[in-house]
Amino acid sequence: MPFNALTCPACGTEVREYRNPFPTVDIIIELNDGIILIERKNPPYGWALPGGFVDYGESLEDAAAREAREETSLEIRDLQLLGCYSDPKRDSRMHTISTVFVGTGIGCPQADDDAVNLASFKLDSLPEPLCFDHARILDDYRKWKSFRQG
Repeated sequence: MPFNALTCPACGTEVREYRNPFPTVDIIIELNDGIILIERKNPPYGWALPGGFVDYGESLEDAAAREAREETSLEIRDLQLLGCYSDPKRDSRMHTISTVFVGTGIGCPQADDDAVNLASFKLDSLPEPLCFDHARILDDYRKWKSFRQG
């Protein structure tokens, strides 16, 4: 049910609060022959794609570039849409909808912001555990990459 009942503290009238999923972005950063994953500083702990919440007034593409810069110090070029992921259980903290992009990283990666560590991984040697639904996203990325290479 998308509505929660709230009570007005002044008059006691029931007010309905509409709840929406939170928009997020994740980005698969290709660098050299691998992809960059971050080790999360905050729960849920583990390895993840760089990403985060979209700020009000920000485009999805700008959010992906900002999150990449904040968490990895990398600039992004050739940003392409991989897909959207909306399973209400994808994030145990709240219902999020993630728009996932693929881009090429430029610069020297350094962990920052929500990342305690980062590393470059080959698709056949990913760390565990991967947070959220990132294993599924990376499976889709493998298929996407294979299709693009013909």
